[in-house]
Amino acid sequence: MPIAVDIDVMLARRKMSVGELAERVGITPANLAVLKNGRARAVRFTTLEALCEVLECQPGDLLRWEPGPPEDGDTEAEAVQSGEARPDAVEAGAVEAGAAG
Repeated sequence: MPIAVDIDVMLARRKMSVGELAERVGITPANLAVLKNGRARAVRFTTLEALCEVLECQPGDLLRWEPGPPEDGDTEAEAVQSGEARPDAVEAGAVEAGAAG
């Protein structure tokens, strides 16, 4: 996947566990693991904001682009055009921040 997630790097720098981060951000450890391991298809800005606040970092400290083809070979615009995705909806693999929003 072209977007790499560096949450592990920030966790190590902050000497924080995955469980503590999940609790402080307001998401389940399982959802945090999905995001941290690069398996999430989307992330809400509210979740990204909470991660940055807790880890005291910028979004660019957590996410970076790596060249390479998309996983499914489809762009978001093509998925919206074909009706496979709604532009205002978050995909099923999205990570949400608890009741925040």
